[in-house]
Amino acid sequence: MKVMCDELVPFSLTHWVCLITSCSSIRKEGAADLRQRKKQNCTESDKMAPEERNKENSKLGRSPKYMLIQRFAKLFFGCLAAVTSGMMYAVYLSTYHERKFWFSSRQELEREITFQGDSAIYYSFYKELLKAPSFERGVYELTHNNKTISLKTINAVQQMTLYPELIASVLYQASGSEEVIEPVYFYIGIVFGLQGIYVTALFVTSWVMSGTWLAGMLTVAWFIINRTDTTRIDYSIPSRENWALPYFACQVAALTGYLKKNLNCSAEKFCYLLVSASTYTFMMMWEYSHYLLFVQAVSLFLLDSFALAQTEKVHEVYKIYLFSLFLGYLLQFENSALLVSPLLSLVAALMLSKCLQMNMKKGTFMSRLLKIMYIYLVLTITVTLNFLLKMFVPHKENEHLLKFIEVKLGLNTTKMKYLWTPYVCMLAAFGVCSPELWMTLFKWLRLKAVHPILLALILSMAVPTIIGFSLWKEFFPRIMTELSELQEFYDPDTVELMTWIKRQAPVAAVFAGSPQLMGVIKLCTGWMVSSLPLYNDDDLLKRNENIYQIYSKRSAEDIYKILTSYKANFLIIEDSICNEVGPVRGCRVKDLLDIANGHVVCEEGDSYAYSKYGRFCHEIKMNYSPYVNYFTRVYWNRSYFVYRINTVISFQL
Repeated sequence: MKVMCDELVPFSLTHWVCLITSCSSIRKEGAADLRQRKKQNCTESDKMAPEERNKENSKLGRSPKYMLIQRFAKLFFGCLAAVTSGMMYAVYLSTYHERKFWFSSRQELEREITFQGDSAIYYSFYKELLKAPSFERGVYELTHNNKTISLKTINAVQQMTLYPELIASVLYQASGSEEVIEPVYFYIGIVFGLQGIYVTALFVTSWVMSGTWLAGMLTVAWFIINRTDTTRIDYSIPSRENWALPYFACQVAALTGYLKKNLNCSAEKFCYLLVSASTYTFMMMWEYSHYLLFVQAVSLFLLDSFALAQTEKVHEVYKIYLFSLFLGYLLQFENSALLVSPLLSLVAALMLSKCLQMNMKKGTFMSRLLKIMYIYLVLTITVTLNFLLKMFVPHKENEHLLKFIEVKLGLNTTKMKYLWTPYVCMLAAFGVCSPELWMTLFKWLRLKAVHPILLALILSMAVPTIIGFSLWKEFFPRIMTELSELQEFYDPDTVELMTWIKRQAPVAAVFAGSPQLMGVIKLCTGWMVSSLPLYNDDDLLKRNENIYQIYSKRSAEDIYKILTSYKANFLIIEDSICNEVGPVRGCRVKDLLDIANGHVVCEEGDSYAYSKYGRFCHEIKMNYSPYVNYFTRVYWNRSYFVYRINTVISFQL
């Protein structure tokens, strides 16, 4: 069989054996024969007639039946490892959650207070859907919700992206699970199952890229070891990203397979359908998904511009983006954010510039110049389209959104980067396990002592095996110890507060306090609140900022006016915020309020405070005028102080 040793192409096991055998025979022959053999390539074997290929396989001791069995075994054990990894990770999360919160031994109220902040709000709407007389009625009440936030009617499905809760409630009722499992276990079970799919998708992506499922095993190991940087599932189960990112991982896996060269027709169609379904689902599950897809679209654009991906396939992916945006816009109550998203502007610009791109990939100086012009043209059209869309499409411009996304993506930190770290683990595993990368390295080093192809094959299996055993030895005992330890999460003060509200507070009462606590109150009691921990609504953001003034240096009259403007009946002061002692001064809630209100001036490293009023959360506890004129304490424990906001003000001296 005639081969060329200097070039590396995607090989099967037969090709590797062919290449090594041929290259060994080349060394034994003369230089003249070497020059003759270099004119041929092992890829000719793909073009041989079936009879000739069978003869070659027979010469190498590999029959077609043997090769088929070998490929099937590799695929079977790889798929088995991928599915097993996902299932084991889901079981691990479930076990860890049980050990951490003693979940099965808690009462319903104690379980619910483990959901904090926005997580509590998401789960509260899931409970409301299950309590509704019908699914249709439940959806209507969520889309016309006036029982959550005082003086405000919201479309909770659109504003909070409650599609995961809609799906979970439908599955719970349609599957007849009411008599088998409690709603909370069904809900968190779905989320843990999605995390297992997340891990499986990362496994498959690494396997497709490297050609060996050892890379997938290594990816999973690194993902679990770096769990604090790869996921927030430990303390924020109902968060949108825990529902959405598994679908994004599936989309990346399918996209990796779809862009792969020499893919057979059936596999290509399957990957295309999976990319379509996962892209749309991801967009529906998370309100910030189109920003992440925009980053992906930019990456595809660069790959296409430098001829590193097939143009036709890349443009098919662009069509998927457009279809997902259009369908998402319709089913998300005509969400204008999708129309003014940078993803739509970029894809539209790319489709408009498609004609120019077809004549660029010829390797000449003019083609390189055209590439630069093409990139500039696409960027210019993208910016122009986005500007025009924002001018003509009614939308709410949230300037804070980009900063919030920056925090979500972890761009301003050096580690809690759960969007990027999983794919860093995957790429690292690919780099260690890919024979092609090892071969490229050895060619660059011009290694001659040992045949580079043989060495690349050995190292691509040996190195990940050694790394895997070292990780197993070091981290497996830690994980088992973590699962065996019984942690205790108990918050009696919050339980007492929720119990008091349910027993003593009027049904029509409205509570005011920190947004995080309001989310828990809404979940555990169902009472109306004055604010919620939401960041995509300007009015709610303004409310949160105003109500946080209870921890600032403002007068009792100012705070009273703020609270009554939102029809609040009760005020809750949290001692943990009022007496917060943070490691870095200036980052605490009360410090930020003092700076925003101009009550603290920093000059040359020194801070100067001036305000004729003391801090409200401290002064109200003293029970003297004028605070007692506006507020009456009705309940307190070690962590919380509850005050009734007086409707009739009686001034005392």
